[in-house]
Amino acid sequence: MERKNQTTLKEFILLGLSDDPKLQSLLFAIGLLIYVLTLTGNLTIITLIQTDQHLHTPMYFLLSNLSFTEICYITTTMPKMLWDLLSVDKTISFTGCVLQMYFFLTTAATEGALLSVMAYDRYAAICHPLRYTLYMSQPVCKWLLAASWTIGHLNAIINTAFVFSLRFCDSNKIVHFFCDIPPVLHLSCSDTSLAELMTFIISGSIMITTVSLIVLSYILIVSAVLKIHSAQGRIKTFSTCASHLTVVSIFYSTAIFTYMRPSSWHSMEQDRLIALLYTVITPLLNPLIYSFKNKEMQAAFLNVFGKKGHCAL
Repeated sequence: MERKNQTTLKEFILLGLSDDPKLQSLLFAIGLLIYVLTLTGNLTIITLIQTDQHLHTPMYFLLSNLSFTEICYITTTMPKMLWDLLSVDKTISFTGCVLQMYFFLTTAATEGALLSVMAYDRYAAICHPLRYTLYMSQPVCKWLLAASWTIGHLNAIINTAFVFSLRFCDSNKIVHFFCDIPPVLHLSCSDTSLAELMTFIISGSIMITTVSLIVLSYILIVSAVLKIHSAQGRIKTFSTCASHLTVVSIFYSTAIFTYMRPSSWHSMEQDRLIALLYTVITPLLNPLIYSFKNKEMQAAFLNVFGKKGHCAL
């Protein structure tokens, strides 16, 4: 009987952001624009870093991989959300829901790990400039990248396995626009305490570890910056970290708010709005934050696309 209950539901229904047809059309237009801008911005960063020799450094190697992760991250949720906004049929198969959650959790945890690696990169550059090439050599960068993706996959495998080992009996309507842990757990007709505990332990451990590494890196960075006698030198040195700190603040504040709260504190309506921040807005802002005030990225843009423009003429 238990096995039968577990396989009763063959599909879920994603209720999305709104039931209003007029609002859905507006949301589709805005969502499509954001998706295109996000893909364009992150692909531009990857192209510039791959093309311009001046950007072949560990910091930009990590940034290009962050952009690639952002593309994967938003693509796990946005195309399905856009389709549902225009479609009457808002169903997602049981397998599709499992895969969407798996890939979303993989890219989310990988991004968190990459942000901590980028903090370490800034620590090595500022606190140990003479040994920077040793601390952030090509083999080290590749190992750190592989470790980040491994953490992401482990996070996804464990959490997804626990969530979908539960029984889903009657309701199949997910009050969300993608298969995230809290709204899927809300549908289960079995005890979710173990799955919630595992989410808290696994995701919490990753967040605590990565945030601690970031905080430690910046404590050491601030200590080194304060030793610089020139005020202009301190501002210039610390300005290289401003973009990273902005991205870290947005990413972790929303992630902690979503996954580190007890289930009794969750509001499905509130969670959907918060989810928009970390699934849609953050990937859009990252390329803008990292390139808008970055003189090296601006120079690379003019160098690469300026040449193409002259060739076209």
